[in-house]
Amino acid sequence: MVNIKPLDPLFPIQQQFGVEAGPVVLVNVFTVEPDQQDDLIEAWQNDALWLKKQKGYISTQLHKAVGESSMYLNYAIWDSVADFSAAFTNPEFQNTLSHYPSSAVAYPHLFEKIAVSNCCTT
Repeated sequence: MVNIKPLDPLFPIQQQFGVEAGPVVLVNVFTVEPDQQDDLIEAWQNDALWLKKQKGYISTQLHKAVGESSMYLNYAIWDSVADFSAAFTNPEFQNTLSHYPSSAVAYPHLFEKIAVSNCCTT
């Protein structure tokens, strides 16, 4: 089962569920023992296929750290915090978390896109 830890201990994802915002980007950093990387990818793929069918889902992408690292980064775009929260807290989804390798640790957090003059637009 994946061990979920806060990326921001001062405002963990469970507190973010109470914020009205959207669209949002889920950033989730995973660590896993090197010999369990294939198992992590398989578990993530099964989750992604389930999440794709949920209200408010837009897209997702998994990235692997460069080199010998067994760290992964997933980002997923959702219409709103409420939509992501409904999917994440769904008992069917929560059950899928037991399929992750025992060494897997996830650090999920939600973000909003911001505009930065001459660099980023909203």
